[in-house]
Amino acid sequence: MEKEKIAVLRCEIVSEVCPGAGCLKALNARRVHFEDTPQDAELIGFITCGGCSGRRVSRLIKSLLKSGLTTVHLSSCMLLDKDYPKCPHIDGIKNTIDKLGVKIVEGTHH
Repeated sequence: MEKEKIAVLRCEIVSEVCPGAGCLKALNARRVHFEDTPQDAELIGFITCGGCSGRRVSRLIKSLLKSGLTTVHLSSCMLLDKDYPKCPHIDGIKNTIDKLGVKIVEGTHH
């Protein structure tokens, strides 16, 4: 079985105020949405969408596929609607990733 290779995709706007520590802590501890992540999995990308409407997603996912990307975690900031505004383009972003044949996990640390 191939080793899981993960990218975390996060909101460009939120990245201006969030360093991503919560996402990375959850991954390292295999907590919350990373609880089923194998111990030998690798983080190969920690990327932003490129801003509304997710203009960078396709380009970056295609690039990461060359490095064996298997799974994209959509960061909690893209999915929550309390701490941050929920991403208005989330369905299109998920569709883009799905069309490229990459597994999507919704959430990181919330």
